[in-house]
Amino acid sequence: MKVIIPLAGKGTRLRPHTHVTPKPMLRVAGKPVMAYILDDLERLGGVEQIIYITGHLKEKVEAFAKTEYDFPSVFIEQEVQNGTASAIELARPYVDQPILIIFVDTIFDADLSVIHTTDADGIIWVKEVEDYQRFGVVVTDDAGHMTRIVEKPREPISRRANIGLYYMRDWKLLFEGIDHVMREPPVHGEYYLTDAFQYMIDHGARIKVIDVEGWYDAGKLDTLLETNNAMLERGRARRPAAAPGVRIFDPVYIEDGVVLERSTVGPNVSIGAGTRIIDSTIRDTVIGSKSCVEKSSLHDSLLGDEVVVEGARGALTVGSHSEVRLDRD
Repeated sequence: MKVIIPLAGKGTRLRPHTHVTPKPMLRVAGKPVMAYILDDLERLGGVEQIIYITGHLKEKVEAFAKTEYDFPSVFIEQEVQNGTASAIELARPYVDQPILIIFVDTIFDADLSVIHTTDADGIIWVKEVEDYQRFGVVVTDDAGHMTRIVEKPREPISRRANIGLYYMRDWKLLFEGIDHVMREPPVHGEYYLTDAFQYMIDHGARIKVIDVEGWYDAGKLDTLLETNNAMLERGRARRPAAAPGVRIFDPVYIEDGVVLERSTVGPNVSIGAGTRIIDSTIRDTVIGSKSCVEKSSLHDSLLGDEVVVEGARGALTVGSHSEVRLDRD
């Protein structure tokens, strides 16, 4: 099996952080989002090659993948951002067997081992949601096979949201479908991979639909903080040693080298190495490395690396190498 990981997007919903950090490398519970996916692939086994479709800040993505993981890999730049079908098409020269396609905006709980035993032509994983109008939802037949995907439906024809995780055993028919999609006029300037899946179904493919146990979005600020909280609650918590004048409310993830003085930290806080928290209260917040927060009370905030915040109250989003100093007199 080969794996295709498209991660060329600019992460506009997470600016200013994604000006200097690729969206898949933003950290939740002390770990880059893409690392959760790659760790799952290590446990799964059977991966012959990972094909990364890169773009924005591609050098940082490539350096991380090569340094931290041993997968045989190839990196292809998507120079024109014209859709998911176009991104997968770039991998075609390297595909000669079934493929797993993973979009890394999210972290998921899924038993991927089913790909080793399925006789379906493909698998699409979904998560049942209440706010179905926000998503592409998957409609199935009585046998549990996909019949179509409907983008942002007004009526509740399905609540099973497409989460961006796919296995295609019939990879030849998939690329035939991509060829078909890219011969048609683009939709709002983009070629959609889901239209290639529809082509497969219309030509007799059986694509099985499987529900995941958990799906955690890291594509925008509020959901990234929610995902940080979820990962802490699911075993990523790391509590520091007790210190005089410091109160900790679990769960938290505090790396080695963090200095805490006369502060209250938690719940749902992650702090990177080398950061100092002085005379402050922090909750529901992610803070990068080598930052300093002093005389502040923060909640629902995202601070990058080497950030200085003094005298602030409320919710902040501050990109790396920035300073916020407020006069509270």
